[in-house]
Amino acid sequence: MSTFPKILTPEEINSYRTDGYLVVPDLLTDDEVEAYLAHENESSPANQCGLRGHTQDPQYRYLATHPKIAGIASQLLESPLRVVQTMYLGKPSGGKGIALHQDSHYLPNEPNTLMACWVAMTDTDGENGGLCVVPGSHHGGLLGVHENQGTQEHDAFEMNYPMRDRDGREWTQRMYRFEIDDLDPDTIVRLNVPRGAGVFFTGLTIHGSFANHSPARPRLAFATHYVREDTWLFRQDVQDTMPVSGTTYEPKA
Repeated sequence: MSTFPKILTPEEINSYRTDGYLVVPDLLTDDEVEAYLAHENESSPANQCGLRGHTQDPQYRYLATHPKIAGIASQLLESPLRVVQTMYLGKPSGGKGIALHQDSHYLPNEPNTLMACWVAMTDTDGENGGLCVVPGSHHGGLLGVHENQGTQEHDAFEMNYPMRDRDGREWTQRMYRFEIDDLDPDTIVRLNVPRGAGVFFTGLTIHGSFANHSPARPRLAFATHYVREDTWLFRQDVQDTMPVSGTTYEPKA
């Protein structure tokens, strides 16, 4: 039987189902965090791979397939996993955040099984631009959005992506920095996530971050997106997903 370094409790799984996210401490040791940060300061193959650094960079692949990270993700998805993309999310003092959004707007998928793990590589909180979530927002499905124009808090971008469905139909879809329509700011929770801990959240959970207003505290994080193995991704640049071995989900008898 497959085993996981951490078996989630029924209470943790219920919290994830209810709130759309789960904070898990001690996913990485101090040595693992230091090894990643040292690697990030060097010339890395991932720098040339965009969102697919895990296919070329052993350090990115190590984190994307880490038994604690991928093992928990597999339990939450109740399925073997495939890695969609990996991202280093560095935010120095003064750096802007990402407007609150749902990942499934950027990564349309069918059936919608998209989820992410956001690992803090430094202590993170509201002051230095840590992760924000809207608890329970995943229950509302995919919400309406508008284009974020860029502010002192959030950056802006615009790009066209080639798309393809299961039947081979192809088209181009414009994407930009999405922002949720009519989002009540009082529903936003600014998380305190210590170094080495992680946040697991669904592709429909509203999340994002604000600018880093601390004078000398960078906010560093690493994110991996996963889908269940039967999921179709419409964006062609991420359709070649990577299987994660050793995370086969085995339901209880």
